[in-house]
Amino acid sequence: MRPLLVLFLTLFSVQSIAHTSQVAIVIDDMGYRYTDKHAFTLPGAITYAVLPHTTYGKRLAIQANSTNHDVLIHVPMESENRKKLGPGALTSNMDEQAFSQSLTKSFAEIPFAIGINNHMGSYLTQLYQPMAWTMAFLKQNNLLFLDSKTSPHSKAQQAAIDFGVPVKARHIFLDNELTDEYISQQFKQLVNFAQKHQTAIAIAHPHPETVATLNRLIPTLKLHGIELVPLSRLYQKATDNIIEAKITE
Repeated sequence: MRPLLVLFLTLFSVQSIAHTSQVAIVIDDMGYRYTDKHAFTLPGAITYAVLPHTTYGKRLAIQANSTNHDVLIHVPMESENRKKLGPGALTSNMDEQAFSQSLTKSFAEIPFAIGINNHMGSYLTQLYQPMAWTMAFLKQNNLLFLDSKTSPHSKAQQAAIDFGVPVKARHIFLDNELTDEYISQQFKQLVNFAQKHQTAIAIAHPHPETVATLNRLIPTLKLHGIELVPLSRLYQKATDNIIEAKITE
């Protein structure tokens, strides 16, 4: 009986792990402020998205990478309201060569980044051709794309699929309002989404209010049967699911 009991418990444990929901939390806009470093106090496998060519960007990216956190380059992209863009930006008046040169410079500064996500970009991500140029670069360099979904009409995911670039999209923005009540409410939505869909991706920012609230809330994920994972884990999980589906066909 004992060997059978051990086998049952082992199978139960494996099954429980397999059905654990997983969440990735991406902290955007890292790089302009010295105080952005306080985002490193957040517990667990946080992913950090660093603005290229900013005052503290490279330093913060190196620190995140040295502690085994996933790092993205948070590439500024043209928005519908034409907000001022920072260095390393991609705009609709650039050609493919300019896109490639700009992205090359950004990755030369942060070569260990696993991919990019868009900073702003509510206009540019709606245009297929610029997104195609972006994905061609990412494909050539074996990088991934996270669509921040600043526009519901984004064509970034379709372009990524067409070029064979690993792609996912943000599900929840956690801190559009900087109050504990709002961030807590959004975090609850994140938990509910993850429990329903098994995975979820949230984006937040290194504001003091956000960091304080998330330091309180992130440890509660385990109570809901949710694991905080690096963003790259969700891309790997998608690949594993595809392989498993092919094997069972």
